[in-house]
Amino acid sequence: MKKGCCLGLLWIVMLLSGCAMRTADEMYALPKRSQEYAQLQTAIDSAMYGLTYSAPRSGDNQQTVQMADLDGDGQDEYLVFAKGATEKPLQILIFKTNPDGTVSTMETIGSNGLAFEQVEYVNFDEKPGLELVIGQQVSDQVLRSVAVYSFSSGDAELLLLNSYSKFLTYDLDQNGLSELMVIRPGEAETGRGLAVLYSVQNGQIYRSVETEMSVDPSQIRRITPGYLQGGTPAVYVASAAEENTIVTDVFALQDGKFSNITFTSEVNTSIRTLRNYYVYACDIDDDGILELPSLITMKSVSGWTEEDQKFLLRWFSLDDNGWEVDKLFTYHNYAGGWYLELDGNWASRVSVEPKENGYIFYLWDESYQRVEILFRLYVLTGSNRDKEAVENGRFALYRAEGIAYAAQLGEGAAKYQITEDTLINSFKLIREDWQTAEN
Repeated sequence: MKKGCCLGLLWIVMLLSGCAMRTADEMYALPKRSQEYAQLQTAIDSAMYGLTYSAPRSGDNQQTVQMADLDGDGQDEYLVFAKGATEKPLQILIFKTNPDGTVSTMETIGSNGLAFEQVEYVNFDEKPGLELVIGQQVSDQVLRSVAVYSFSSGDAELLLLNSYSKFLTYDLDQNGLSELMVIRPGEAETGRGLAVLYSVQNGQIYRSVETEMSVDPSQIRRITPGYLQGGTPAVYVASAAEENTIVTDVFALQDGKFSNITFTSEVNTSIRTLRNYYVYACDIDDDGILELPSLITMKSVSGWTEEDQKFLLRWFSLDDNGWEVDKLFTYHNYAGGWYLELDGNWASRVSVEPKENGYIFYLWDESYQRVEILFRLYVLTGSNRDKEAVENGRFALYRAEGIAYAAQLGEGAAKYQITEDTLINSFKLIREDWQTAEN
């Protein structure tokens, strides 16, 4: 999909060579390591007269200078993102290396707008080279436009221009070419966004019918490409909804028709926050399929207030028809940054209560009249934590800097085949999303 490259190594070389005392514009300059880079530096310096660097604000490609093979000749071009006080202030300067080693301007793309929002490089059609997808903010009223350019003929050819709130490129039909999914506001009366898919078919741009979202695009929190149960590509769009909930719309191609499969089934993808932590779709079991979460309310053992209510997470995937497939049950402790995988045969009867320096995991019988202790989980932070983790029948689950997690089997453990090994294997750390710093 995305094949754009950055010049991160070059920036490191600059820093090591003493850029700390230079101006901001000088720090963006390419290092003069070779004749080719000297040629490129000269070309950029000349073209940048009256301009300042303006890196894209989001997405995977946020470098001021990027590289991609746009025309398909096997050699990368250099793209510089800049802004000036001209009629078309946003400028993309594209440079190529000639056979004789000189560097020249291949193309300059100018457009109206305030800033570059997102840049991607994809195979959108069957022609040589990568297409350039540019999203940019047009005004301070949140208006945005997305454009797709092809360079297979040697010059920039505008294939598509549209307004958007969010966009994503992804190969939904698995034909080796990316489609462009655009999300934008719908009718004000409905308060729901609209999604539409653009693709190339037989050399022509094809536009799908519009399909609705659950909420307005302004509420979108995360967009994740993934797969349905069975391997069909899909796009999962998680949005904030009423009463501190997250609702996920799942878009896919079914028999060539672009649709929101959560609108065509009985599935409920709405989930409340857990102690102010949003719970998003993820591949919780690492099988390559995205799972969605739902909450299971625990029954208290000792009695608790509504504010202290605890929940289990039931994770399920969706098949092509929108039917749910149970995958995994977990107890997530977002504040602590860890979770436990639980056996689906009895997970729904688990109750977890905090005790002293940890938690007790209970299991109700099938009539919910009697409980027994499955195990205790300890969170140890003292100076003797490593020693305490293996005392009095305890065993270590995980050790990290400044903290140790340990467990102790209860009287009900053997009956449900819970051993030290099964607990150690089921204890996991919650992975932080590197793009959003969310769990």
